[in-house]
Amino acid sequence: MGRQAEVIRNTKETQIRVKLALDGTGVFQGGTGIGFFDHMLEGFARHGLFDLEVEVRGDLHVDCHHTVEDTGIVLGQAIREAVGDKKGIRRYGSIILPMDEVLVLCAVDLCGRPYYRSDAEFPVERIGEMDTETIREFFYAVSYAAAMNLHFKMLDAGNGHHMAEGMFKAFAKALDGAVTFDERITDVLSTKGTI
Repeated sequence: MGRQAEVIRNTKETQIRVKLALDGTGVFQGGTGIGFFDHMLEGFARHGLFDLEVEVRGDLHVDCHHTVEDTGIVLGQAIREAVGDKKGIRRYGSIILPMDEVLVLCAVDLCGRPYYRSDAEFPVERIGEMDTETIREFFYAVSYAAAMNLHFKMLDAGNGHHMAEGMFKAFAKALDGAVTFDERITDVLSTKGTI
């Protein structure tokens, strides 16, 4: 059955269901109503080899902010639940990922403490129907709901689409590395004995 979780969150602004399997094959199903965001989530699933289902209804008549941010909250909760007690996993994951002219670094620590930092500055305000400022809100929400450290460094910036896609793919690869089991780790990877 593997490590998986299903999280549902309903508010006056959004109704969201996310089902995540960490030990998947990279299948994405569903949608958020925001084409570019769906493209990013599909890339996250595919490159992390996670199976991801999303059903999102948000107040898109207002803008995309609540939909993107709240999806991040629910995905973060699903990650935290699916990871479980963290016994035997590597805990850390990082990658420097190229996306054409863009080069992005992503580092993850599943330490139980939320922290988010990114220096990404987008050259455009929107990509499709998605405001680029919501990319920060999404990853911030994921990091806090999952209780993980999540850092991005945009080593080489460029086209906004490439920057966003590089970030989502890099996050996928870094998270995949962090949740991978290592047979040398018999408990949790911490001197405290818990994370």
